[in-house]
Amino acid sequence: MSPDALIVGAGIVGAACAAELATLGMRVDVLDAERIGGGATAAGMGHIVVMNDSPAEFALSRYSRGLWLELAPQLRTRDAFARCGTLWVASDDEEWQAARAMHVAFGAQGVAAQLLDVAELRDCEPALAESMTGGLRVEHDSIVYAPTAAEWLLTQSPHAARIRVRLGAPVASIGAGGVTLASGERIGAAHVIVANGLGAAQLLPSLPLRPKKGHLLITDRYPGLIRHQLLELGYIKSAHHASGTSVAFNAQPRPTGQLLIGSSRQFETTDPAVEMPVLARMLQRAAHYLPALPALSGIRAWTGFRAASPDGLPLIGPAGEFAADAASGSASRVWLAVGHEGLGVTTSLATAKLLAAQIAGQAAPIPLEPYLPVRFVQQEQVAHD
Repeated sequence: MSPDALIVGAGIVGAACAAELATLGMRVDVLDAERIGGGATAAGMGHIVVMNDSPAEFALSRYSRGLWLELAPQLRTRDAFARCGTLWVASDDEEWQAARAMHVAFGAQGVAAQLLDVAELRDCEPALAESMTGGLRVEHDSIVYAPTAAEWLLTQSPHAARIRVRLGAPVASIGAGGVTLASGERIGAAHVIVANGLGAAQLLPSLPLRPKKGHLLITDRYPGLIRHQLLELGYIKSAHHASGTSVAFNAQPRPTGQLLIGSSRQFETTDPAVEMPVLARMLQRAAHYLPALPALSGIRAWTGFRAASPDGLPLIGPAGEFAADAASGSASRVWLAVGHEGLGVTTSLATAKLLAAQIAGQAAPIPLEPYLPVRFVQQEQVAHD
């Protein structure tokens, strides 16, 4: 029996979409070339954070964080969900003023956050360098081990019986009425959801996605060294560099007692190798904030690739002209849930809600317009006029 929906990609976004569509009573097949929770889901930090770089990013991340907090009691110990909070660290007066502005913005939108002066910061995180000037603690931000959370969504969530997962099943093309696997097998469905990150650009080449490479390093166990997810207040500027290589301080306490250290961003490369000069820059930056870091033992370093859109927001909704060639004359509706860059884990649950609302013809819980894929088609038309 053909499924109602086919989802390409078993990462955290695809898994969240599958669980949400199953909740609506749909039969869902999830196809992945490799494994559940692979790709960017496995490579990332699993930070669930409210970000306010733009009103649309703020709305999506705040709504999705709330969904994660609601879901958390159902997750297992192995999913490593922890409400550790985020501590944005100011290293000078300019960043302290940025912390104050962020505090005001968060307060106006009902996001609980507390300003910490130098003494309070020191008491909160003694391992931070004494030169830091203060910080902003966002108390309900959290972490999760995204690969196992994706597995839970696909196999243990309340309506998982309606979900069928096929691994080792790479999709070669999207065509009339469904998809064709690399093996030549055709699978039909009323709806096809493309949620496989950068792999989406191979299926729909006109998608405006670019790879953004990142490095991470995990240490041995040092329980209690840090208590919050720590980020420098320069992180947002670094995160949205449009070109070149940038690094920013980002450290996470894992439930195991290990520290996860990031982060870096590089365009113009698809080489997955760890680049020692970039890793060294990243760790040097981190040591500026955590002076104890050079004495810690690093166990493993790795890289991953974020799928970045031109405006830093995901594409959630009808594929439209991006699928015009791939599914010409198709009875299927082709949908997108891609381009989440570094916020795929954070915004996965909200993405699923927004996508499901469109598929079901229901009212969306937050305004859809900033995330609709058609915005890039419209921008291209304006550029040509």
